[in-house]
Amino acid sequence: MIDEHARIVLTESLPASDLQAGDVGTVVHVHDDGAAYEVEFFSLDGRTYAVETVEATAVRPVASTDVTHARSRE
Repeated sequence: MIDEHARIVLTESLPASDLQAGDVGTVVHVHDDGAAYEVEFFSLDGRTYAVETVEATAVRPVASTDVTHARSRE
């Protein structure tokens, strides 16, 4: 299970929210012992651009080998 306030990486895109696999967010709530997570996604300047509930299968914890990458949202 991923803990609240942990950073996660999406493993599946969420097109309706303009989120792509690889986007990084922060868990703000854990649902049903880790079955799903409420995740907040931020721009690099700290503005929230989405808060989504995602299934546990659609996220993974951030790894020490991950590298931050920027993309623009239009």
